Amino acid sequence: MDADQGESGMRDLEDLMWMQAVDMLERAERLQRRFFQPAPSGGQPTWQPPVDVFETTGGLRIVVALPGVSPEAVRVVFSGNVLVVSGQRRLSQEVQSGRIHRLEIPYGVFDRRLQIPDGLTLQGWEMRDGCLHLSFRQQRGMK
Repeated sequence: MDADQGESGMRDLEDLMWMQAVDMLERAERLQRRFFQPAPSGGQPTWQPPVDVFETTGGLRIVVALPGVSPEAVRVVFSGNVLVVSGQRRLSQEVQSGRIHRLEIPYGVFDRRLQIPDGLTLQGWEMRDGCLHLSFRQQRGMK
C-alpha cells in the first residue's frame, strides 16, 4: 500500500467515525426529548420523569429524577405490580413574572408508571439529591 492509499484510508475512517458520532448525538437528543415530552393523562398534559432501575441482591432499586420537586409534592402508589409516581413541579414565583430565555427542565404535572416484577414489596422511599429513591425487597418465601 502506498502513502496516498494510507492517507485516503485514514480520512475515510475519520469520516466514518465522525458520522457515527453525529448519529449517536442525534439519537441521544431524540431520547431526551422523548423522556420530557408531554403525555396526555386524562386531558391534562403531563411529563414523565426519567428513571434508573437496578436489580440488587434480594431486591430492586429505582431512582426517579425529580429536580426541584419537594417531597410533599410527590405521591407514590404501589398496587398489584404497578408503581405510580406522580406529582407536580411548579415554576417559582420569582421566575413566573420574568422573561424566559430557555426552559428545558419540565414543569407541571408528572406521572410515571412502572410494572414491577412479581414477589417484590415496597420497603420505602426517600427524596435525596433531587431524586426519588425507592427500595423493593423480595417477599419472604419467594424466589
